[in-house]
Amino acid sequence: MKIKVIKCLTDNYSYIIFDEKTSFAAVVDPSEADPIINQIEQNNLVLKYILNTHHHYDHVGGNKKLKEKYNCKVIGFEKDKHRIPDIDISLKDNEKSKNELFEFEVRHIPGHTSGHICIYIKQLNALFTGDTLFSLGCGRIFEGTYKEMYDSLNVIKKFPQYTKIYCGHEYTKKNSDFCLTIDKKNPNLIQKIDEIKRNLKNGTPTVPSTLHDELKCNIFLRSDNADIQKQLGINSGNPIETFTKLRDLKDNF
Repeated sequence: MKIKVIKCLTDNYSYIIFDEKTSFAAVVDPSEADPIINQIEQNNLVLKYILNTHHHYDHVGGNKKLKEKYNCKVIGFEKDKHRIPDIDISLKDNEKSKNELFEFEVRHIPGHTSGHICIYIKQLNALFTGDTLFSLGCGRIFEGTYKEMYDSLNVIKKFPQYTKIYCGHEYTKKNSDFCLTIDKKNPNLIQKIDEIKRNLKNGTPTVPSTLHDELKCNIFLRSDNADIQKQLGINSGNPIETFTKLRDLKDNF
């Protein structure tokens, strides 16, 4: 089983998961159909499923065309089924599901949107986080609260440490610039930035990251860190207050 990173639109990533033996495939968050169709046709794959992390158009824009062409099934969160185009299978929080390719589970992680989920495939050591967790960043809060987003990130933090993080956008360099303004003495962050620069110079995606790297480098996962709180002038020690300030600063960065 392999995961192929597909660049879509301006800075989106979609992901094709495929079995080399059967040629069966699934796609996560097809922003647009054509780049997915190109890969499916070039590799003689059989698209069976579309998995959506949330309803935003830049994550579901390819659903209709792909479903019409391949008669594949669309999977999403039950509370978002009214907003995900052409959905066939709706899953609950903490629900596990199995198909011809893999077994996976979904976790409800609201904040960016009210119906956002992440998708975990244990056999691939892969977590698809959509627009909730980015490499060195997190999503804007559109439909939720700061506490909801903070709690959702804490859900993600509990997955196995070396889980590979497949996020929805190539925002890593800009995110790293922001992290560095707050956490400039973090050696792990400095090392991570060197890796990011090498990848971008070579035209290679900065994803997947790993949860291990994010826990050490991503300031949105480190809002309980005393040095970061001190840097921000937060005396309460409250990580939600710290996260809120970080998110507000990033919104205006």
